[in-house]
Amino acid sequence: MSVAAVRRAVRESVAGLPGAFWWLWTSTLINRLGAFVATFMALYLTIERGYSASYAGAVAALHGLGAAVSSVGAGVMTDRLGRRPTLLMAQLSTAASVALLGFMTHPAAIAAVAFLVGMTSNASRPAVQAMMADIVAPEDRVRAFALNYWAINLGFAFSSAGAGFVAEHSYLLGFLLEAGMTLVCAVVVFVKLPESRPEVTRGADGAEPEPRISIGTVLRDRRYMSVVALSFLMALIFMQAYVALPVAMGESGFSSSDFGAAIAVNGVLIVALQIPVTRFIEHRDPMRLLIVAALLSGYGFGLTAFAGSLAAYVLAVCVWTLGEVIASPTQMGLVVRLSPTHGRGRYQGMFTLSWSVAALTAPVAGGLVIDAYGAEWLWAGVAGVGTVTALGFWLVMRDLPNEDGDTTDATPADAVSTDSGSAGALTTDALSINALSTGAVSPVGGVGGEPAVPRTDPVA
Repeated sequence: MSVAAVRRAVRESVAGLPGAFWWLWTSTLINRLGAFVATFMALYLTIERGYSASYAGAVAALHGLGAAVSSVGAGVMTDRLGRRPTLLMAQLSTAASVALLGFMTHPAAIAAVAFLVGMTSNASRPAVQAMMADIVAPEDRVRAFALNYWAINLGFAFSSAGAGFVAEHSYLLGFLLEAGMTLVCAVVVFVKLPESRPEVTRGADGAEPEPRISIGTVLRDRRYMSVVALSFLMALIFMQAYVALPVAMGESGFSSSDFGAAIAVNGVLIVALQIPVTRFIEHRDPMRLLIVAALLSGYGFGLTAFAGSLAAYVLAVCVWTLGEVIASPTQMGLVVRLSPTHGRGRYQGMFTLSWSVAALTAPVAGGLVIDAYGAEWLWAGVAGVGTVTALGFWLVMRDLPNEDGDTTDATPADAVSTDSGSAGALTTDALSINALSTGAVSPVGGVGGEPAVPRTDPVA
């Protein structure tokens, strides 16, 4: 490919997105560039503090529990208080709690503050995702989510490399640097971010044209909750890369450096492929894309059962990484499509919860299966989960109406039909989106959120 062709491809990938989105993108990158603690936390607890591996695992589980607890609450705050206040509170409290964690020495105090860090750091995700849906035109959302996911992985690649150097000098320095970078994101929110939440338009009689959205509305939305359940299954698949895969490789005689080399391929491929793959899938049928992604992910991990060399493990990583590259922006686009405008925070919070719960469940489930039956049965089971997930997406999305170019979100019909107190269509405030996308308001900033795993995001 010529240099001119590459430049044209890059322009087409980034063209047409509002300046508001690029503030979000930049702040996501800043946030991930400073993500040092997740990388060295286990080493900090076991080597620096002298605690056991089981204690380090318990602290990681508490961090994930905190993330799960805050998911739905942060979604409600995003809808009630607004995107900007939620982001400000989340980022300021994250900066404070991460810095505090660096000074904790008592095991109970470390565990308690780790739980707090999980809560505060995850609270920004529904707000960021809802804001992105507010400011990006419907036809560009898949591309926008893909670019944001790319920034997360690019930032994590650099922060992972830098974390080792920081830890060699001072673990406390790593805590303070991450707190400082998070504080920078909060400053960007304060300085650059106007509220993007669409205003509720009222009729001549003062009545609201849309039904009120509550957590109950989300739970009664059968189609959406089916997507959340399928998202949980997808997350279970991807989470095996961070606990089950290194354990299985270790039992097969491979070293930690072998695992590091294999998993590094995942990050490299995402950075290299996310943008070109997204250009290819951007306007294709999301049902088919998610079916393909589920099969690639499940059977990619399934290939691990036959891996007898490092090259074979790398091949398996390549297969499920392609599934991840397809799944992440497509899932996020589907979530926004099924979410009513004034309930985006709650809907995004429920989606975030599926990943947080998977982060808690996957390590335990993977370890139990390996101990009881062996790694081969785990990888066979993961392939089965991928098959079930693909079938589920076909069942859930086969009668989903196509999006028209001039409309935004599909009506969550199941929620309306099963909620006796809800009636009428749930549509997006087109005027608000048009004003933002054409630059009628100031650029905004924010921070990217991600699941409680070392790198990946659903979506995030």
